[in-house]
Amino acid sequence: MSNAEQITRLLVSLPVVILACRAGAAVLRRFRQPPVVGEIAVGILLGPSLLGRLWPQGRGYLFPQGVIDHIEALGQLGLLAFMFFVGLELDLGRLRGNGRAAIVVSQCSILVPLLLGALLALVMYGSLAPHGVNRGAFVLFVAVALSVTAFPVLARILIDDGLYHTRLGSLAMTCAAANDVMAWCLLAVVVAVATGGTSLAFLITLALLVGYFGVMLRVVRPALARASRLRRFTVGGESQDGLVLVLLFSGLCLSALATDAIGVHAIFGAFLFGLVVPRRTVVVERAAARLRSVTEPLLLPLFFVTTGLHTDVGLLAADPQQWLWLSAVLVVAVVGKWGGGGAAARLSGMSWRESLVLGALLNCRGLTELIVLNVGLDLGVISGNLFTMLVLVAMITTAVTSPIVRALGAGAPTVHTHEEERVTAQDIPERSQPG
Repeated sequence: MSNAEQITRLLVSLPVVILACRAGAAVLRRFRQPPVVGEIAVGILLGPSLLGRLWPQGRGYLFPQGVIDHIEALGQLGLLAFMFFVGLELDLGRLRGNGRAAIVVSQCSILVPLLLGALLALVMYGSLAPHGVNRGAFVLFVAVALSVTAFPVLARILIDDGLYHTRLGSLAMTCAAANDVMAWCLLAVVVAVATGGTSLAFLITLALLVGYFGVMLRVVRPALARASRLRRFTVGGESQDGLVLVLLFSGLCLSALATDAIGVHAIFGAFLFGLVVPRRTVVVERAAARLRSVTEPLLLPLFFVTTGLHTDVGLLAADPQQWLWLSAVLVVAVVGKWGGGGAAARLSGMSWRESLVLGALLNCRGLTELIVLNVGLDLGVISGNLFTMLVLVAMITTAVTSPIVRALGAGAPTVHTHEEERVTAQDIPERSQPG
């Protein structure tokens, strides 16, 4: 296919994908689901699971390999920008001062699923691991994938259910923030193990990553803080906003390039850059809002579609044993996250109802899980079958979170108008949520 024909097909595929994801998010909102659930579902339906079976010619026209490559590149840019927002809006102050309950619950809600996930991975290694993959990398990856909590999606659920400003909501966000930090650190180790080869290469990669993190904190962060206080930025107008937007986007790309060169996935560089960018700075907030206004409605849906193109539920339907594995993964995921977090909350002195609600909230996986799974698939650490299973687990655990929380009587759902959502986005930093 010529470049001109690829561009023509791309100009057809892009609006189809973006509009379909928008429609899916709108439909799921009516069922009080976070928009990301609808966008993930649309991505799967546009892939081989449905469109590829009902209308293979249509799927072939919309998504030939050359077009998929372009869509994937744009989706990866959206993913890098989203990871920058996660870093920018991750309030590390939540990890301090929330008391004994936050420490106990946050640790148990990641350690219990890590342990159960590792045990399950050891059992499934012979059946579902790709040929030749390192056993340690496979086991650790599955354990990390089952211990993730979707920090941004959780924030949206808490807002919609009227729990964000409550003690329970604050505790849930604290634990999710701690889970996010731990999960990204562990995923960095998985990537280093999977790509490092020898023990010496792994240690070198890990040392370079730690050194880069130190440079970002000790050198880049103070430099950005000083620059943000310059008069040209604090009193600047539209032109300065545009300059800051260019600097933010360039910075997250260069930071992503740096971690990719180190041997760790590019998403870590974008995330670290978001962590060191000055917060509560008007000009930075305005520039980030501009970048978000393009990333979330236009670029992130492309990431969902590329995920859906790798997800084929038909692979499971052909073999009943695969559904047994899916059931086992789902049970371990729920018991580890919901059971571990809920039991720890109860032992910390919370009531049974609050403990169950907190465990259910921490069981939400959403977009964060998809990011982790795509990293594993790109590295060849997991097979296509296991990827499909884990995507379905991510969808199910995210979709059931709000209904369970409401069934337990933990909050009153709130319906926001578009104007109210814009106010919420300004007042609550963690609002960053696709769709």
